[in-house]
Amino acid sequence: MLSFEKQETKGRAEMLALFDAGTFVETGAFVRRKGEDQPYDAVLTGYGSVNGKLAFAFVQDSDRKAGALDEVGADKIEKLYEQAIRVGAPVIGVFDSAGAVVYDGAPALTAYGRVMKCVSSASGIIPQIALIQGVCTGMASVIATMFDVTVTVKSVSEIAFHSGSAKGEDKTSYAEGCGLSAINCENDATAVLAVRDLIMLLPRNNRDVADVEPTDDPARPVPADELTGLALVKALADNGKVIDLYEAFAPELTTALCAIGGRTCGVIATDASVEDGKLTPKGARKAARMVSFCDAFSIPVVTLVDSVGVDNGSPREPAPVFGKLAKAYATATTAKISVVVGNAYGAAFTLLGSRALGADLALALPETVISVLAPEVAVAFLMNHQITEDKPREAVEAEWMETIASPVAAAESGDIDDIVPAAELRARLSSALYMLAEKADTTPDRKHGVPTL
Repeated sequence: MLSFEKQETKGRAEMLALFDAGTFVETGAFVRRKGEDQPYDAVLTGYGSVNGKLAFAFVQDSDRKAGALDEVGADKIEKLYEQAIRVGAPVIGVFDSAGAVVYDGAPALTAYGRVMKCVSSASGIIPQIALIQGVCTGMASVIATMFDVTVTVKSVSEIAFHSGSAKGEDKTSYAEGCGLSAINCENDATAVLAVRDLIMLLPRNNRDVADVEPTDDPARPVPADELTGLALVKALADNGKVIDLYEAFAPELTTALCAIGGRTCGVIATDASVEDGKLTPKGARKAARMVSFCDAFSIPVVTLVDSVGVDNGSPREPAPVFGKLAKAYATATTAKISVVVGNAYGAAFTLLGSRALGADLALALPETVISVLAPEVAVAFLMNHQITEDKPREAVEAEWMETIASPVAAAESGDIDDIVPAAELRARLSSALYMLAEKADTTPDRKHGVPTL
């Protein structure tokens, strides 16, 4: 007779949906609490293939003791993490639980701490994806938000430290708005597909290369000068396929994962259609986290700049947040490519992956404007005396853009490496990602130099 572990439960169905058909192997299936009649534990663990790549997963099964976490569940998760780190494969955590086994007392609290330590120890070594399939509150929400990417289901997932922070249909919009949810899906099936897509794009570990099979012409023309934000990212991506992260958090700036020319990259793009792409403190936080995540797994970062500068209407002092963004770019050793695709005014040009902050390659489209101040402001501040009846303000502003604020001027000073026709941007990015694929963090070791003849 089959044990309960092999019977259909919500948690087991979730496991089978995550993995390729016939590949899931459960681990610790017969581990249970001593002295209990129930022949099962609330946490399922196992491994299998996701789109042909090895992955590990644990699931809080709400059909088993309401998915409550206890010492036994923590033991199973610890063993899962030990094996995942040892072989270098990602971990997927599926959260759906009423909480801890309350009558266990302190050991129940310790169980959460042990899982937190597992997630923290694996951070930056293997990718970790949290899928919220139900209630995830209290310390479970802390664990889930420690993962690299958190996926939620609209009107189903509840992720918040305090149970009841958001109710009904507002549950996931709350999570999106405060940056708890990276991807918010329409239903369970699309959430599972989102997790599978992430596993396919991401490297298996921090020593792996995140490449996919190229299925699109790397030189395909793109109308880059007509697009901005997510629309531009989709046009540049292979087959237009993009995983948009934190879409509802700081919508003026897009952070996404995609492949360009068969090479996985993280893309940061300001959206000029939203408040002229102004860089806000929230946008800076969003971009800084993306750079840090990509750097941990050596995923190249492509930054597309179309911004009139920073948001001066921010209610709080933004300098520390912008400092974190600058530090994220400056300290990241992964490949970094920046492209000015529209306006790049003031601090937005410097902070968003400039040459000064360590970009390996800085490009610009021909019709872009790179300026310390907006041309109309610069002229009003510096060149009012040149405005005459024969030379109106518009002519002086055009002269400023041509002589001081043009991409040619930036290229002449070495702040831009090349000016690329808009239609050729995808081809140039594909070529640059190929060139930087083997970028070394330090000068390679050598035995000795080769002497002259």
